[in-house]
Amino acid sequence: MNALRSAMAVTLLASIALACLGQDPAGTTDNSTKLPAGPLGETIRLGRELVERTSTHEVTRPYVGNSLNCTSCHLRNGTDPKAASFIGVATAYPAWSPREQRVITLEDRVLNCFMRSCNGIRPPLGSKPSVAIVAYITWLSTDQPLRMNPERPNGPRSVPKLPTGLAQADRQKGQMLYSERCATCHGEDGQGDSEAPPVWGERSYNDGAGLASVPQLAAWLHVAMPPEERDLSPPEAFDIAAYVNSLPRPHFRLEAHLPEKSRLGEYNSAANE
Repeated sequence: MNALRSAMAVTLLASIALACLGQDPAGTTDNSTKLPAGPLGETIRLGRELVERTSTHEVTRPYVGNSLNCTSCHLRNGTDPKAASFIGVATAYPAWSPREQRVITLEDRVLNCFMRSCNGIRPPLGSKPSVAIVAYITWLSTDQPLRMNPERPNGPRSVPKLPTGLAQADRQKGQMLYSERCATCHGEDGQGDSEAPPVWGERSYNDGAGLASVPQLAAWLHVAMPPEERDLSPPEAFDIAAYVNSLPRPHFRLEAHLPEKSRLGEYNSAANE
């Protein structure tokens, strides 16, 4: 019963978030708004637009090197309660990051996604896209208790890990499953279309992104795909993840994704790769 109430509460919060931003869960417009007044509300609204149109919006396009948007992974602009939800994420920061070997802020985490998942250039700290996206994500955590994470930079609704199945992952089975369950939207060539993002190749995430890890991609596929069914079993998710991540994609080189030093601020990492 408690689990049901929790799920209902998250779904309600997601619906409220969409309505407050001028869109209900069905996608229809709604002129009512409960955003803060003035520049803060305008910044939050811009953040949502950037999450939805990261690769094409004039504010973020210069920092993106592929065809992915934040909402490609954080479904429904981060309001989906299971698929890498933004709801409550701001409560986890500052957080310890094993990859960076530093305590990082939410802004750091957002900017690192530009380098890895978007295969682009890290926007400067305090820049317009950085502040807007962080403002939007923070707004989605309104009234939720702080839960700073001492282990990983994950929010309270991060995608749960699957039981270890990497050793048993079968790329050949994954290729067949991909053709049956994924190719309709993402294409047999993995290059997607105007609605579905590319999942390998130069226009997809690079090999430094979180989803380039087979266990991480499998866990996400299990809760997020296919969008209308979300019925992949853990072994099927591992097989598809192993297949997709076996295919070519850009190689991550840190120095290629940092802005010029005068616009860097402090890159919050002790890692060199």
